[in-house]
Amino acid sequence: MQEAQRHALERFLAEKAGATAARIEDARLLSGGAIQENWLLSATLTGGPHAGVLECVVRADAPSGVAVSHSRAQEFALLGEAFRAGVTVPEPLWLGDASVLGRDFFVMRKARGTAAAHRLMKEPHLGGDRERLVERIGEEMARLHAIRPPVERLSFLPMPVSSPALEGVKVFRDFLDGHHTAFPALEWGIRWLERHAPETAEPVLAHRDFRTGNYMVDEAGLTAVLDWEFAAWSDPLEDLGWFCARCWRFGQPDKEAGGIGSREALFRGYERVSGRRLEREAVFYWEVYAHVRWAVIAVQQGERHVSGHEPSLELALTAHIVPELELEILRMTGGQHA
Repeated sequence: MQEAQRHALERFLAEKAGATAARIEDARLLSGGAIQENWLLSATLTGGPHAGVLECVVRADAPSGVAVSHSRAQEFALLGEAFRAGVTVPEPLWLGDASVLGRDFFVMRKARGTAAAHRLMKEPHLGGDRERLVERIGEEMARLHAIRPPVERLSFLPMPVSSPALEGVKVFRDFLDGHHTAFPALEWGIRWLERHAPETAEPVLAHRDFRTGNYMVDEAGLTAVLDWEFAAWSDPLEDLGWFCARCWRFGQPDKEAGGIGSREALFRGYERVSGRRLEREAVFYWEVYAHVRWAVIAVQQGERHVSGHEPSLELALTAHIVPELELEILRMTGGQHA
């Protein structure tokens, strides 16, 4: 962070916190952030209701982003709604704009622990009891899905249609129809989704990227659900299917819920809080959907690199997972579920 940005941010924090002064003691760019940029701050506030040391995260637009991602102001609103609904998220504090840092941003309270998926796979003490952690994640999803349209503060979200699944199918097909390379296996998967698409009686606020790597844990359990930039009104089963999809198990295929626990624990937590009995076959549809959606995203990520607009080893490597996803799509849709 440049010196001028640091001073501008100190003035912003002081004003928003009602402090007489703010001094940033430490500012560290966090790893990840291919879509957004996250800075971990430790600031000392003098005077006002927040006087003392403030540990927070500044979430700002990255130099290059993804068009379908929400703006920071929209993500701040989403975080606020989830926070008020009792979902375990970092407390959203203050919304800023480009006049401070040259980019839009917001400030949220720091959450304990780590979100690194590779650490969760290798360090069994993280997250506490894993079955209880998965159950807790199911509970968090249920609390999120209690938010239903209309919500005035979320008026920027397009109103839901009767079949969010078919809306997704159209997005996938439109992209592939305009792409320079054919992907027959993905076209097969899209057609399967179209033929089996459910209607959604009661759309809810869905995270749409709820997976291992997008929540934080410490040794005791879940501490925060992160990364709300793709949230939308959708079918509640989309989040459950995304979390259970084989492509998000990080090399632990037998642990069907996020690579960390059992599917039944996830469903048990969800059913207890929501009061809704889940149909296992209905969740399967959204697991297929997750693989198609992730494959399309991977193609798009690779194109960002290949086009020369954003050279990135991470983006280039993401494109290489597409054949694996295609194989899984064919496996899932070519047998008894076809």
